[in-house]
Amino acid sequence: MIVDTLDNRDLYKHIHPRIAQALEHVAQTDFSLLDVGSYELDGKNLFVIVNDYQTQPKELTFFEAHQQYIDVQYVASGEEEFGYLPLTDQTPSKPYFAKHDYASYDYLANKNAASFIPFKAGMFALFFPQDLHMPGVGLTQSNVRKVVIKVKI
Repeated sequence: MIVDTLDNRDLYKHIHPRIAQALEHVAQTDFSLLDVGSYELDGKNLFVIVNDYQTQPKELTFFEAHQQYIDVQYVASGEEEFGYLPLTDQTPSKPYFAKHDYASYDYLANKNAASFIPFKAGMFALFFPQDLHMPGVGLTQSNVRKVVIKVKI
């Protein structure tokens, strides 16, 4: 997992050309002008999901992990927290679903090992397959516009 601001995006472009493309797309796009939905950048290799939602208490959501894609998550507006936990010996509460590339993991079973990190507008996070993450968490309900760019591994 990597968490940083867009000002430092050049530090991470060497990881993979599609990650570089994703970070540059985030930096160059005014997401307030886009409708909620999915947008292709490079077919199934690189696509964007724009979503508006309200944060939820951590007890009402779950950790997720992906196998086919790296998540580049960017908070375009609002503020949330996200949960983080390294994928080691956890057992999924719902097994991996290849069509949607995720397995889910119960928060309560992992709450003592989890870390929660503030995630504010202008910040991005990279989540790799070994990173369990719980997006959309808030102590109080808050409106968030989140952009997720899925980067094919």
